[in-house]
Amino acid sequence: MSSSDSSTNYLQQMTTIFSSAASYMRLPVLISSGIAAILSSLLALIYPSHVPNLARTEVPRPSQFGITDFEELMIPTPDGEKLSAFYIRGPSVKQTARASNNTTILMFHGNAGNIGHRVPIARMFVQRMGCSVFMLEYRGYGLSTGSPDETGLMIDAQTAFDYIRRRAETRENDIVVFGQSLGGAVAVQLAAKNQNDENFIGLVLENTFLSMRKLIPSIIPPAKYLAMLCHQVWPSETFIPTVTELPILFLS
Repeated sequence: MSSSDSSTNYLQQMTTIFSSAASYMRLPVLISSGIAAILSSLLALIYPSHVPNLARTEVPRPSQFGITDFEELMIPTPDGEKLSAFYIRGPSVKQTARASNNTTILMFHGNAGNIGHRVPIARMFVQRMGCSVFMLEYRGYGLSTGSPDETGLMIDAQTAFDYIRRRAETRENDIVVFGQSLGGAVAVQLAAKNQNDENFIGLVLENTFLSMRKLIPSIIPPAKYLAMLCHQVWPSETFIPTVTELPILFLS
Protein backbone atom coordinates (compact mmCIF):
# COMPACT_ATOMS: atom_id res chain seq x y z
CA MET A 1 0.00 0.00 0.00
CA SER A 2 1.35 3.39 -0.96
CA SER A 3 1.88 6.16 1.57
CA SER A 4 -0.85 8.08 -0.26
CA ASP A 5 -3.36 5.28 0.35
CA SER A 6 -2.33 5.06 4.01
CA SER A 7 -2.85 8.77 4.46
CA THR A 8 -6.27 8.57 2.84
CA ASN A 9 -7.33 5.69 5.09
CA TYR A 10 -6.03 7.51 8.14
CA LEU A 11 -7.98 10.65 7.25
CA GLN A 12 -11.14 8.62 6.67
CA GLN A 13 -10.75 6.90 10.04
CA MET A 14 -10.18 10.19 11.85
CA THR A 15 -13.17 11.74 10.09
CA THR A 16 -15.35 8.84 11.24
CA ILE A 17 -14.05 9.13 14.80
CA PHE A 18 -14.64 12.88 14.96
CA SER A 19 -18.11 12.51 13.44
CA SER A 20 -19.01 9.90 16.04
CA ALA A 21 -17.61 12.07 18.82
CA ALA A 22 -19.54 15.08 17.57
CA SER A 23 -22.76 13.06 17.47
CA TYR A 24 -22.13 11.82 21.00
CA MET A 25 -21.44 15.36 22.21
CA ARG A 26 -24.68 16.56 20.63
CA LEU A 27 -26.70 13.89 22.44
CA PRO A 28 -26.93 15.74 25.79
CA VAL A 29 -27.97 18.87 23.92
CA LEU A 30 -30.70 16.98 22.08
CA ILE A 31 -31.87 15.35 25.31
CA SER A 32 -31.87 18.70 27.11
CA SER A 33 -33.80 20.29 24.26
CA GLY A 34 -36.32 17.46 24.35
CA ILE A 35 -36.81 17.77 28.09
CA ALA A 36 -37.18 21.53 27.77
CA ALA A 37 -39.86 21.04 25.11
CA ILE A 38 -41.70 18.55 27.33
CA LEU A 39 -41.60 20.89 30.33
CA SER A 40 -42.81 23.76 28.17
CA SER A 41 -45.72 21.63 26.96
CA LEU A 42 -46.58 20.68 30.53
CA LEU A 43 -46.61 24.35 31.55
CA ALA A 44 -48.99 25.12 28.69
CA LEU A 45 -51.21 22.26 29.85
CA ILE A 46 -51.21 23.32 33.50
CA TYR A 47 -51.62 27.04 32.86
CA PRO A 48 -53.64 27.52 29.63
CA SER A 49 -54.14 31.21 30.32
CA HIS A 50 -54.97 31.96 26.67
CA VAL A 51 -57.96 29.57 26.72
CA PRO A 52 -60.59 30.43 25.66
CA ASN A 53 -59.51 32.67 22.82
CA LEU A 54 -58.79 36.28 23.90
CA ALA A 55 -58.86 35.33 27.60
CA ARG A 56 -55.74 37.46 28.12
CA THR A 57 -57.29 40.61 26.74
CA GLU A 58 -61.06 40.39 27.06
CA VAL A 59 -62.23 40.17 30.67
CA PRO A 60 -65.99 40.39 31.31
CA ARG A 61 -66.74 43.04 33.92
CA PRO A 62 -69.22 42.65 36.81
CA SER A 63 -71.40 45.35 35.26
CA GLN A 64 -72.09 42.97 32.36
CA PHE A 65 -73.83 40.70 34.87
CA GLY A 66 -75.93 43.39 36.51
CA ILE A 67 -73.51 44.15 39.35
CA THR A 68 -73.07 47.85 40.05
CA ASP A 69 -71.22 48.06 43.38
CA PHE A 70 -67.70 46.88 42.58
CA GLU A 71 -64.14 48.07 42.06
CA GLU A 72 -61.58 47.11 39.44
CA LEU A 73 -58.17 46.93 41.09
CA MET A 74 -54.55 46.52 40.10
CA ILE A 75 -52.49 45.24 43.02
CA PRO A 76 -48.67 45.09 43.11
CA THR A 77 -46.89 41.96 44.31
CA PRO A 78 -43.63 41.91 46.31
CA ASP A 79 -41.77 40.61 43.24
CA GLY A 80 -42.93 43.37 40.92
CA GLU A 81 -45.98 41.96 39.13
CA LYS A 82 -49.34 43.73 38.90
CA LEU A 83 -52.46 41.68 39.55
CA SER A 84 -55.89 42.50 38.21
CA ALA A 85 -58.76 41.97 40.65
CA PHE A 86 -62.45 42.67 41.22
CA TYR A 87 -63.80 43.63 44.62
CA ILE A 88 -67.57 43.17 44.68
CA ARG A 89 -69.36 44.60 47.69
CA GLY A 90 -72.06 42.69 49.46
CA PRO A 91 -75.40 44.27 50.43
CA SER A 92 -75.22 46.89 53.17
CA VAL A 93 -76.45 46.10 56.67
CA LYS A 94 -79.62 48.08 55.92
CA GLN A 95 -80.32 45.95 52.84
CA THR A 96 -80.03 42.53 54.45
CA ALA A 97 -80.54 40.89 57.80
CA ARG A 98 -77.90 38.25 57.04
CA ALA A 99 -74.91 38.18 59.35
CA SER A 100 -72.66 37.24 56.41
CA ASN A 101 -72.37 40.83 55.22
CA ASN A 102 -69.20 41.08 57.31
CA THR A 103 -67.66 38.13 55.45
CA THR A 104 -65.38 38.38 52.42
CA ILE A 105 -64.91 35.43 50.08
CA LEU A 106 -61.50 35.25 48.42
CA MET A 107 -61.91 33.39 45.11
CA PHE A 108 -59.24 31.49 43.19
CA HIS A 109 -60.36 30.19 39.79
CA GLY A 110 -59.36 27.15 37.74
CA ASN A 111 -56.48 26.89 35.30
CA ALA A 112 -58.18 28.39 32.23
CA GLY A 113 -60.07 31.59 31.52
CA ASN A 114 -60.03 34.66 33.72
CA ILE A 115 -61.86 36.21 36.67
CA GLY A 116 -64.52 37.69 34.41
CA HIS A 117 -65.70 34.22 33.47
CA ARG A 118 -66.43 33.50 37.16
CA VAL A 119 -68.44 36.63 37.95
CA PRO A 120 -71.76 34.68 37.91
CA ILE A 121 -70.43 32.59 40.81
CA ALA A 122 -69.42 35.72 42.70
CA ARG A 123 -72.85 37.22 42.04
CA MET A 124 -74.43 34.16 43.65
CA PHE A 125 -72.33 34.64 46.79
CA VAL A 126 -73.31 38.31 46.96
CA GLN A 127 -77.02 37.85 46.29
CA ARG A 128 -77.71 34.62 48.18
CA MET A 129 -75.26 34.90 51.06
CA GLY A 130 -74.77 38.65 51.44
CA CYS A 131 -70.97 38.37 51.29
CA SER A 132 -68.48 40.62 49.61
CA VAL A 133 -66.22 38.87 47.10
CA PHE A 134 -62.59 39.47 46.16
CA MET A 135 -61.68 37.90 42.81
CA LEU A 136 -57.95 37.66 42.17
CA GLU A 137 -56.38 37.24 38.74
CA TYR A 138 -53.19 35.19 38.77
CA ARG A 139 -50.02 36.48 37.12
CA GLY A 140 -50.03 35.65 33.43
CA TYR A 141 -53.83 35.50 33.33
CA GLY A 142 -56.36 38.07 32.18
CA LEU A 143 -54.98 41.58 32.59
CA SER A 144 -52.32 40.64 35.15
CA THR A 145 -48.65 40.88 34.23
CA GLY A 146 -46.07 38.12 34.36
CA SER A 147 -46.05 34.39 33.65
CA PRO A 148 -47.69 31.72 35.82
CA ASP A 149 -45.87 29.14 37.89
CA GLU A 150 -46.38 27.52 41.28
CA THR A 151 -44.12 29.86 43.23
CA GLY A 152 -45.57 32.95 41.57
CA LEU A 153 -49.20 31.97 42.10
CA MET A 154 -48.56 31.46 45.80
CA ILE A 155 -47.06 34.95 45.99
CA ASP A 156 -50.22 36.20 44.28
CA ALA A 157 -52.48 34.38 46.74
CA GLN A 158 -50.68 35.78 49.76
CA THR A 159 -50.75 39.24 48.21
CA ALA A 160 -54.54 39.02 47.88
CA PHE A 161 -54.99 37.73 51.43
CA ASP A 162 -52.79 40.49 52.84
CA TYR A 163 -54.66 43.10 50.81
CA ILE A 164 -57.98 42.04 52.32
CA ARG A 165 -56.48 42.13 55.80
CA ARG A 166 -55.08 45.65 55.27
CA ARG A 167 -57.94 47.28 53.39
CA ALA A 168 -59.99 49.46 55.76
CA GLU A 169 -63.28 48.19 54.38
CA THR A 170 -62.44 44.50 54.85
CA ARG A 171 -59.74 44.21 57.50
CA GLU A 172 -62.23 43.32 60.24
CA ASN A 173 -64.20 40.94 58.03
CA ASP A 174 -64.16 37.18 58.35
CA ILE A 175 -62.45 35.54 55.37
CA VAL A 176 -63.52 32.38 53.55
CA VAL A 177 -61.19 31.13 50.82
CA PHE A 178 -62.84 29.40 47.86
CA GLY A 179 -60.78 27.55 45.26
CA GLN A 180 -61.81 25.70 42.11
CA SER A 181 -59.59 23.06 40.50
CA LEU A 182 -56.11 24.65 40.29
CA GLY A 183 -57.48 27.38 42.53
CA GLY A 184 -58.16 24.68 45.11
CA ALA A 185 -54.46 23.82 45.18
CA VAL A 186 -53.67 27.52 45.61
CA ALA A 187 -56.25 27.78 48.40
CA VAL A 188 -54.90 24.75 50.27
CA GLN A 189 -51.36 26.10 50.46
CA LEU A 190 -52.62 29.54 51.44
CA ALA A 191 -54.74 28.00 54.21
CA ALA A 192 -51.83 25.94 55.52
CA LYS A 193 -49.78 29.10 55.88
CA ASN A 194 -52.46 31.43 57.27
CA GLN A 195 -54.81 29.15 59.21
CA ASN A 196 -53.99 30.79 62.55
CA ASP A 197 -55.19 34.21 61.38
CA GLU A 198 -58.16 34.99 63.62
CA ASN A 199 -60.22 36.32 60.72
CA PHE A 200 -59.70 33.28 58.50
CA ILE A 201 -62.76 31.13 59.22
CA GLY A 202 -63.12 28.57 56.45
CA LEU A 203 -61.86 26.86 53.30
CA VAL A 204 -64.03 25.65 50.40
CA LEU A 205 -62.52 23.40 47.71
CA GLU A 206 -64.36 22.52 44.50
CA ASN A 207 -63.11 19.72 42.23
CA THR A 208 -59.46 20.07 43.13
CA PHE A 209 -56.76 17.37 43.00
CA LEU A 210 -54.17 15.66 45.21
CA SER A 211 -51.13 16.73 43.19
CA MET A 212 -50.32 17.71 39.64
CA ARG A 213 -48.18 14.62 39.17
CA LYS A 214 -51.17 12.44 40.06
CA LEU A 215 -53.59 14.49 37.99
CA ILE A 216 -51.69 14.42 34.68
CA PRO A 217 -52.01 10.63 34.09
CA SER A 218 -55.74 10.76 34.76
CA ILE A 219 -56.43 13.40 32.13
CA ILE A 220 -53.71 12.46 29.61
CA PRO A 221 -52.89 8.75 30.08
CA PRO A 222 -50.04 8.70 27.51
CA ALA A 223 -48.30 11.40 29.55
CA LYS A 224 -48.14 9.30 32.70
CA TYR A 225 -44.47 8.51 32.11
CA LEU A 226 -43.69 12.22 31.91
CA ALA A 227 -45.61 13.21 35.03
CA MET A 228 -42.56 12.89 37.29
CA LEU A 229 -40.78 15.47 35.13
CA CYS A 230 -43.43 18.02 36.04
CA HIS A 231 -41.80 20.59 38.33
CA GLN A 232 -45.16 22.23 39.06
CA VAL A 233 -46.09 19.80 41.82
CA TRP A 234 -48.96 21.45 43.73
CA PRO A 235 -48.84 18.76 46.49
CA SER A 236 -52.23 19.39 48.10
CA GLU A 237 -52.22 15.89 49.58
CA THR A 238 -49.26 17.00 51.69
CA PHE A 239 -50.77 20.29 52.83
CA ILE A 240 -54.39 19.27 53.51
CA PRO A 241 -53.56 17.19 56.63
CA THR A 242 -51.72 20.19 58.08
CA VAL A 243 -54.81 22.42 57.93
CA THR A 244 -56.12 21.63 61.40
CA GLU A 245 -57.41 25.04 62.49
CA LEU A 246 -60.04 25.56 59.78
CA PRO A 247 -63.22 23.78 58.70
CA ILE A 248 -62.91 22.52 55.12
CA LEU A 249 -65.83 21.95 52.74
CA PHE A 250 -65.12 19.70 49.75
CA LEU A 251 -67.41 20.08 46.72
CA SER A 252 -67.53 17.84 43.67
